[in-house]
Amino acid sequence: MNVEDGRLKNGRQVFAAVLMMGAAAISGAQGTAASPPPAPGATKPAEPAAGRTPLKLQTLDQETRADPFPPVNPKFFTATTPTVATVDAYLKALLGYDANRIWRVEGIQTTEAPGVNRVIVYVSDRSANAKVQTAVFFVTPDGKHAIADQSVTPFGEKPFAEKRAKLMEKANGPYVGAASKDLELVEFADLQCPHCKDAQATMKRLAEDFPKARIVYESFPLVDIHPYAFKAAAYGACVAKKSNDAFFAYAEAVYATQGALTEDAGDATLKAAVTKAGADPSAIAACAATDATKAEVEGSSKLAAELGVNETPTLMVNGRPMPLGIPYETLKSIIVYQAGLDGVAAAAVSPEGHGLVGK
Repeated sequence: MNVEDGRLKNGRQVFAAVLMMGAAAISGAQGTAASPPPAPGATKPAEPAAGRTPLKLQTLDQETRADPFPPVNPKFFTATTPTVATVDAYLKALLGYDANRIWRVEGIQTTEAPGVNRVIVYVSDRSANAKVQTAVFFVTPDGKHAIADQSVTPFGEKPFAEKRAKLMEKANGPYVGAASKDLELVEFADLQCPHCKDAQATMKRLAEDFPKARIVYESFPLVDIHPYAFKAAAYGACVAKKSNDAFFAYAEAVYATQGALTEDAGDATLKAAVTKAGADPSAIAACAATDATKAEVEGSSKLAAELGVNETPTLMVNGRPMPLGIPYETLKSIIVYQAGLDGVAAAAVSPEGHGLVGK
C-alpha cells in the first residue's frame, strides 16, 4: 500500500481530528485496511529492536468480534524510535476513554527526513462489521511531537504532562471550585466570541458535575476579529481583583449583552456589566487602562500561544486540549478518564468518585 493511497490520506485526516481534540470518534470512517503498510526503502525484513516487541491487540471480546487486524509483520518496523510501547501508551492517552475502541500498531518506519519517523496504526471498535481505519502520523526527531495532516501535538507516554505543569504554574485567572489543581479545567475564552457565549452552558454543567475540580478562566481576546475583546478582558481582570464571584458575574453580563459591544455602545455596555458585578465602573475603567492590566491580559494570551491554543473557546483538561463543541457526555467521560491517567483520587473528581477509570 503506497502512502498516497486514498485510504491513508483519509486516515491522516481522521487521525488529525483525533490529535486536535485528543479524542475523536473514528468508528464509521470510510475505508478499510486490507493489507499491512509498506516499509519504504527496506530491502529485507527488519528485525524488531530490543525491547520493542510489537504489542498484541487490545483485549477483544471474542463474543462480539474476531480480530479485525492483520498480524504484525516485523519488516514494517524499520525505525528504532518511537517504541511500540510508547505509541501504544500515547494512543491509550488519546483513545482509551472509549472502552469500545481497539487499535494495533502496524508499522514504525524511517523517512527521508532525518530523524522523522512514520507511525501506522489500524483503529476500529468492538462492534460487529465496524470499519478498520488506517491512521498515519509522523514523530519529530526529539520524540516530543506528532504531526498529522495540519496538526502538531505533544507526543509520548504522557503527552499532556508538560502542558499540565505549565498551566499549574501560570493559569492564575479567576476560578470556581476547588483551590487544589489536581483536576484543573482551564477555559481560554474571548468575551466577544459568540461561540464562547454558547459554551457557558457547558461550563456551568461542568462546574455542577465536577464540584471538586478547579475551573479557571483565562482571557484569550482575538483582537483581529473582535475589536472590543481586549478592553472587555482588561475590565474583567480588574473586576477579578474584587473577587472570583464578581468576575463571573461580570462575564455573564458581558455575554448577555455581547451584541452591544459596538463602537457606539461598547464602553457603556462594559460599564453596565461592571455595575452588575457590584464594582465601580469609573474605577474599573481607570484600572483597565493601566500598563499593568494590559500586560496581565497579554500574559494570558501569551500563555495560550505557548500551549498551542489557536481558537476560542478551548478547554484544557489537566493540559489536554478539548473543544467545547463535542457531545457533553463524551467531554465528561474524557475528563474522568484524564483524571484517572493523572492519578487523581476519585474523591477529587466527584463527590462519589463515580466512573474514575484509567489509573
